[in-house]
Amino acid sequence: MTQFRRRQTGSTLVVALILLVVLTLFATSSFNTAKTNLMVVGNMQSSTEATNVAQQTIETTISTTQFITSPDNAIANPCGGTPNTFCVDINGDNIVDYTSVLTPQPTCMYVKPIKNSELVLTNTEDLGCSAGQQQTLGVAGANSGDSLCSNTVWEITSKTTGTVGASATVIQGVGIRVSTDDASC
Repeated sequence: MTQFRRRQTGSTLVVALILLVVLTLFATSSFNTAKTNLMVVGNMQSSTEATNVAQQTIETTISTTQFITSPDNAIANPCGGTPNTFCVDINGDNIVDYTSVLTPQPTCMYVKPIKNSELVLTNTEDLGCSAGQQQTLGVAGANSGDSLCSNTVWEITSKTTGTVGASATVIQGVGIRVSTDDASC
C-alpha cells in the first residue's frame, strides 16, 4: 500500500493547479465579456445622445421663423459665434460634448400660394391671410384669387459630432405657412 501512495504523491497538486488555471480562464473570459458589453452600451448611448442633439438642433431652429428670413443664420444664439452651430453640454461640466451644424443651411423646397377660396374665415390664422378685393389691387404680383399667405416646405439637415467620436445626421422636413412676401425659394 505504501508503494501505491508514493506513486500518487503530488497528483492532487497537479489536478488542483489545472482546476485553478481553468477557473482563472473562466474569470478572465467573464471580465472581457463584461468589458465588451459595457463598451457596446456606451457606444449606443453616445450614438443616441448625438441623434437627440441633432433633433434638438432642428427643434431649436424651427421654434423661430429666423430660418425663413435668414437661412444662413438660422439659429438664434449660435455656439461660439459661428452661424448655424448649436452646442450641448450633456453632463453639466461646462465643456461642450456635442456640436451640431445645420449643413447645408435650411432650404426652401417649394412654395404654394394659398387661394382665398381655400381659406376658412372662421379660423383666426386663415382670417389673417384673406385678401379682399380692395387689398389685391395694389399688391404687386398678386394673382387672381391668391391670399396673402403661402404654404412652404423646408428641409433642415443637422449634422452632430461628439467629443467621444459619436456622430449623427438628422434630416427633417417642415411645412410652414408664411406671408407671401416672405415666401421665396
